[in-house]
Amino acid sequence: MSKRQRISAAVLFTLVLTTIPIILVAQSASEFIVKVPVADMHSTPSEDSDVVSQAILSNDVTVLEVDGDWAKVQTNDQYTGWMPLNAIIAQSGASAYSGSGAMAQVTSVFAHIYRETDVTKHQPLTTAPFESRLAVVDEMKDNARWLKVQLPDGAIGYVQRGDVTLKPHVLTIPESIELAKRFLGLPYTWGGRSSYGYDCSGFTQMLVRSRGIIMPRDADLQAAWSGVVPIKRDELKPGDLLFFGSSPDHITHTGMYIGNGEFIHATTHDHPVVQISRLDDQPWTRILVATRRVK
Repeated sequence: MSKRQRISAAVLFTLVLTTIPIILVAQSASEFIVKVPVADMHSTPSEDSDVVSQAILSNDVTVLEVDGDWAKVQTNDQYTGWMPLNAIIAQSGASAYSGSGAMAQVTSVFAHIYRETDVTKHQPLTTAPFESRLAVVDEMKDNARWLKVQLPDGAIGYVQRGDVTLKPHVLTIPESIELAKRFLGLPYTWGGRSSYGYDCSGFTQMLVRSRGIIMPRDADLQAAWSGVVPIKRDELKPGDLLFFGSSPDHITHTGMYIGNGEFIHATTHDHPVVQISRLDDQPWTRILVATRRVK
C-alpha cells in the first residue's frame, strides 16, 4: 500500500482503531465521525501547518484522501482540511450514531461526561463542546438529573440533563442573539469553530446555523454567499451580518448586528475574546465594507 492513497468510488476506506497501529480496510463508505472534543483541520498533513478550521465531537466528515497518519476531510459546510486519523472513526464503528436512536445535543458552552452519576468521584471522561451530539443509551427516567450516553468511540458515560437537550430546535433571531451573548469573553481562536474558541467567521457561522441555516465557513465567502442579500447600513436589523476589511474585495472580519448600533463578534481587537462593540466606533465604522441579511 503506497503512502498516499486516494479514495475513489471504487476504493473507499474505513478506519479501524485498536491498540495496534492504524489499519485502513477497504469499505463501502467514506463517512466518518469525529471522536475527540475538537479536531483541528490543518492546511497540510502536519501539525506544523496552520489550522484552517475545526470539527467537533460527533460531527460527520467525509474522508477525501489519506496521507500516512492524516486524513483530508470535508465538513458539512464543504470546507476541507487535514486532521489526524486518530481523531475520527468510521460510522460503522460508531453504530449508535448512524441509527435512529435518541440523541442528546449539548446546549451548555461545555458538558462534562462522567464515568458514573457523580461529579466528585472521578475526573470527567471528556468534555464535549456546545453542539456536540451524544447517543442516548438510557434516558434513566427514574433519575431526573442524568442521562446515560455513548460516545462515538463506544465509551459509556453520564451527562447531566441540564447540559443537553433531547429536542433541539431552530432558534429565532432574538434567541440566536441571546445565544451569542453566552459566549462573551470566550477566547478568540484562529480557525476556531467550537466553544473552545471561535474565530470571527466560525462564530457567525455558528449563530446562523442555530437558525437552521448552513452558511459558508470564511468571511469573504459568507459575504458573497447566495443565501444573503445586500442591505444598506441604515437598513440594519438585529441578526444581520457585518463585514469588514480594506475593501469589498478584501474582507477580513465579520460580526452580527444585535441592534442599538452594536454588534457581537470574535475579534483580536483590544482584547482577543468574543465581545460587543459599537459600529460607530473606530476602527469599525471606517472599515465596514458590506452589510448582509440572511434570506
